[in-house]
Amino acid sequence: MENDTNKIGFYARQLLNWIHDKNPFLINCPSLQQPILIGNSKQRPETFLQFRDDSSLFFRNGFLSCILLVGLVFISSKTLAQKKELAISDKLKWSERMALSIMKRHPKAWQIDNHEKPKWDYKIGMILTGYEKLYAKTKNQQYFDYIKEYADELIDNTGSFQNFSPQDHNIDFINAGKILFNLHDKTQNQKYLTALKTLRRQFDDHPRTPSGGFWHKKIYPNQMWLDGLYMGEPFYARYTVAFEKGEKLNDVAHQFELLHDHSFDKKTGLYFHAWDESKKMPWANAATGTAPHIWLRALGWYAMALVDVLDYFPKEHPKQKELVGYLNELAVAASKFQDKSGLWYQVPNLATKKGNYLEASGSSMLTYAFAKGVNKGYLPSKFKVVANKGFNGLVTKLIKVDDDGEIHITQVCGSAGLGGNPYRDGSFEYYISEKIKVDNSHGLGSFLLAAIELDK
Repeated sequence: MENDTNKIGFYARQLLNWIHDKNPFLINCPSLQQPILIGNSKQRPETFLQFRDDSSLFFRNGFLSCILLVGLVFISSKTLAQKKELAISDKLKWSERMALSIMKRHPKAWQIDNHEKPKWDYKIGMILTGYEKLYAKTKNQQYFDYIKEYADELIDNTGSFQNFSPQDHNIDFINAGKILFNLHDKTQNQKYLTALKTLRRQFDDHPRTPSGGFWHKKIYPNQMWLDGLYMGEPFYARYTVAFEKGEKLNDVAHQFELLHDHSFDKKTGLYFHAWDESKKMPWANAATGTAPHIWLRALGWYAMALVDVLDYFPKEHPKQKELVGYLNELAVAASKFQDKSGLWYQVPNLATKKGNYLEASGSSMLTYAFAKGVNKGYLPSKFKVVANKGFNGLVTKLIKVDDDGEIHITQVCGSAGLGGNPYRDGSFEYYISEKIKVDNSHGLGSFLLAAIELDK
């Protein structure tokens, strides 16, 4: 009998070891190092299982041991199944997987990029336009609430923004204002309309170049950056159509015309990052005023700006065809520089130069713009192939998935610009020297938009 009970004890110990190896977070059993001797009426070492809630379970015979261990296996399996239910499911589309991952890391939208306090931010604005589209598709209330909570954190009941100085004349500040149109339409709360009007007034006295282009910022006189077209023009176009019968659409189109005329590179069909009309900046070409290099994310901002402002240009508007032409021109040129992976390089026309790398945010932006261009009828269907190739490159090369289903986007250029302090000279070496980040908001928002547009 003692031999039989010792065998049971042996197998019980083996089962305990197996459970401990498979689920160390569920069980801590210090006595596993000691043999379980069961059946000796005088000396029965007490073996216990220690759980996270510090409850303990004592057992004193082999039969009961086995029953309890089998029960533990069942409980372990059930617990794991429950944990899996709480994970971000891989059955969801990439768009929702990204949206839920962002919310998991940052329960409040203002926390994105690990901000320590709320900030009205152009990158968060881009991300939340993605949540708007997801809400329209899914009717999932948590997506709408995520947008509204952000706006309400930064805009008080009178419609005034936190920490906003109109005299800064920073066109980046405009972009997040795009979320206010739908908030006002849905809630009819006047504070959102007041905030919209505040942003619209910025265009009335925003500094302009001699040719009529909006300065990127007050601190960058006479400079137009491709980035600025996305920051300001889709908002400007939507507002003028919604409240001004479209009277400013020509002014919107003029911004694109200026950069097409002055920053377009005839050799590649792409665009230099910026143009200094005064030609006084050290980074500016003395003859043309252009920045010295083509930067991928700047191309992405430009492409997204084009395809988004076209939402508000009626087909019969005299400038609509021109803007569609710009988009087609860019799609043809950019597709020639698409890597075999489907992605694009940080400096796209210098793919083989040492230090260059495949960058996530600009690749996502071009993917979004070309997919939307086809969906809207602005681009031929062949560019949907380019967009799908781009998206496949993102998910196979740059998206990482945690065990719980949370997803991350890698190889995102953290930031880049021109001039300023410390000085940024626009050289190739400068663009590849900027920090490469994981889950930077430029990549999060553009990937989300690309996934939604491709219904992925």
